[in-house]
Amino acid sequence: MSSECTGKTSWPELLGTDGSYAVSVIESENPSVNAVVILAGSPVTGDFRCDRVRVYVKKGAKGTVVEVPRVG
Repeated sequence: MSSECTGKTSWPELLGTDGSYAVSVIESENPSVNAVVILAGSPVTGDFRCDRVRVYVKKGAKGTVVEVPRVG
């Protein structure tokens, strides 16, 4: 984790919740980040950003969060 990142950086408590709900919690707990829902297994860039949280959800499971959302 980069030392310039501020605020909360990981949300293990959101595993198994709805992706949209997870985005709202993440952005309210750390206003410095932009959280986005992404289908698990989708290609993404490999760069690290302190202002981004990817919320990976499972297809067909009503958008259930399947990985711990974290800054990056």
